[in-house]
Amino acid sequence: MNRITLSISILFVLILMIYVPSWMEADPEQSNSENEDSWQPNYQARNMRSTLYNENGEINHQVFALKMEHYQILGFTLFSQPRYTIYVSDEQNPWHVEASEGTLYEDNRIQLETDVEIRSLDDSGFVQTIRTQFLEINLVDKTMMSDEPVEINGKDFVVTSNGFIANLTTQEYELKNHVQTQYAPR
Repeated sequence: MNRITLSISILFVLILMIYVPSWMEADPEQSNSENEDSWQPNYQARNMRSTLYNENGEINHQVFALKMEHYQILGFTLFSQPRYTIYVSDEQNPWHVEASEGTLYEDNRIQLETDVEIRSLDDSGFVQTIRTQFLEINLVDKTMMSDEPVEINGKDFVVTSNGFIANLTTQEYELKNHVQTQYAPR
């Protein structure tokens, strides 16, 4: 080997010894920064009002909230004082849902908590109001469910139950653990 080849080889080995350890290290600051960023909302809104349409161009649901925070990395949106209007079909009147807090997930499922009230906007409907402390609504298939105590009110009755499942399209209600029904015709 001549001196030039030996010099280039030694220089190459020195460069490898200097840079290889830095290439092999993980960058912990970047992962912490990414984790911290996921807890920061991507955007916020106050007095937010939104209307969402289905694939046929019909109104699916409307939402109003005093405050909204969207977390893209985590895949959900938080609402303060949400008020939803859920449209079932052209033939049926919509339902109005209110709560103190709400979380909308990317799969069009919303969880409502604290003082949840569902009201039918059809005065002649069998069920007029439903009250509970927790409710999960699937906005795609228009179903609701709760494992918390529920009070269902109609024109001449009040039903209390520990949990229920409801289909807003077919207006079928299944009580998970029926507690009491009071019937008082007028």
